Amino acid sequence: MKLHFEEHGQQGNPTLVILHGFFASSRNWRLIAKKLAQNYHVYVPDLRNHGLSPHATEMDYPKMATDVKTFLAEHEIVRPFLMGHSMGGKVAMWLALNNPDLIQKLIVVDIAPVTYQHSFENVIKALLGLPLAEIRNRKQAEDLLAEPLPDLSFRQFILQNLILKEGEYCWRTDLAIFQKAAPAIIAFPDSEELASFSGQSMFVIGERSTHVKEQHYEKIETLFPGAAIETIANSGHWLHAEQPEQFLALVNRFTTSNS
Repeated sequence: MKLHFEEHGQQGNPTLVILHGFFASSRNWRLIAKKLAQNYHVYVPDLRNHGLSPHATEMDYPKMATDVKTFLAEHEIVRPFLMGHSMGGKVAMWLALNNPDLIQKLIVVDIAPVTYQHSFENVIKALLGLPLAEIRNRKQAEDLLAEPLPDLSFRQFILQNLILKEGEYCWRTDLAIFQKAAPAIIAFPDSEELASFSGQSMFVIGERSTHVKEQHYEKIETLFPGAAIETIANSGHWLHAEQPEQFLALVNRFTTSNS
């Protein structure tokens, strides 16, 4: 699959590839990518079924990791720093575990290599229930989703996937594919037979986030021995947007460190 992507910074600088989360796209990382582009050559692909990349009925971590592996080969990207947030973090971890020689250093943002218990079913049902033919503006859609999706910031994040096409609102994403793939997204593939990742890795956690808990540390340390675990204060799951300066400082320190 040929992934759409955004590119920032100059060739010749160290290369950094950023992988976004579920329901997100490269545009969600644009501000961070542009700041990182002062020191790095940054690529931000849209993963399959997201943003402007092609749609496919199958969406799981092995397939998405293969997409990224193909992306690296197509663009002749050699041993980049690889960073992934949430779903993108799981894609990055799976790629690192199966192709460790492709990556220089790994940065995982607020996710662990485990299967989660939460579900996207209510979110997807709410979006499928939105009467698109009756929507006249984005504010109307936001109001209609206020009850099933009470968190305003999350609602606005999700509605980035609502686009106006030929005078009518529609979803950029294929919600039927997302509904089918959701169980694979909250899961993590069986890694029992895989060797641990011997390269340098850093896990960045939001202080208020519930995505990485203390009981997950053992699994992280098993698969990524010696991983640095950093917590950003006063932040949740979208810590890169909530505390960008602290986040950028951690990324720059990790990528330039020899230890």
